[in-house]
Amino acid sequence: MTVRLTTVRSGALTTVQDAGRAGHAHLGVPRSGALDAPAMRLANRLLGNDPDAAVLETTVTGCALRADRDVAVVVGGAPCPVTVDGRPAAWGSPVRVPAGAVLDVGTVTAGVRSYVAVAGGVAARPVLGSRSTDLLSGLGPAPLRDGDVVAVGAPPGPVPLPVAAPWTGPPAELVLPVRPGPRADWFAPAALRTLTSAAYRVSPHSNRIGLRTEGPPLQRTSTGELPSEGMVLGAVQVPPDGRPVIFLHDHPTTGGYPVIAVVPEPALAAAAQAAVGTPVRFTVA
Repeated sequence: MTVRLTTVRSGALTTVQDAGRAGHAHLGVPRSGALDAPAMRLANRLLGNDPDAAVLETTVTGCALRADRDVAVVVGGAPCPVTVDGRPAAWGSPVRVPAGAVLDVGTVTAGVRSYVAVAGGVAARPVLGSRSTDLLSGLGPAPLRDGDVVAVGAPPGPVPLPVAAPWTGPPAELVLPVRPGPRADWFAPAALRTLTSAAYRVSPHSNRIGLRTEGPPLQRTSTGELPSEGMVLGAVQVPPDGRPVIFLHDHPTTGGYPVIAVVPEPALAAAAQAAVGTPVRFTVA
């Protein structure tokens, strides 16, 4: 029988995410997918799921879900308190949620995004091969609201016994390696040195589209208009205020501001867990 989870508390932002929609940028479709993919995959592995099975990605304040049947879950990613019907439960290990019980994923104690994996995976309807919610294009399921019901797929088999999993902690300082971007020549010679030597911090205006920074502006030498061109995951785009923006998974596939550098994808998982005010340091890859 299909397990259903009723949303008791949706939190600040809770979305369905999997590995995303790679390969559709030429159609104007962003990749989307879990911002902290290693956390999503580890949570799934602990349940015996496919590593890229769909999960719930919460933002800062978590969420609460009532199960209509017994189900096993793992809450990972950003550390947070976990309870089942008010009783403390394990974070980062498989937890049994009995039929009728409420799983409460609390406010993070560090980081930004927690991941709720369910044995069998979240069974939202795929769109272009992915179940991910894309906040920019609107593809995929809408962000959860109170009262929404989340369907769960068939469990893969017996849930493995709890183990000590190697979770990566949220960064105290976000260190991002960069390679020169396609429009580095639009900037003053000192701009790349400023980028890789100055102190930045995570702006409160960051979201799944991009991690915005606060710090010294980067000076442009070309003041002309740049025609829209393709944008990649990890592009460091510089808007008119001169403060770098790192494009994350819901980024637009084209853009008209120059890209001074690009952050390699493996380094971006840490950006998913960098809270507002976290120091940011760019280094030469």
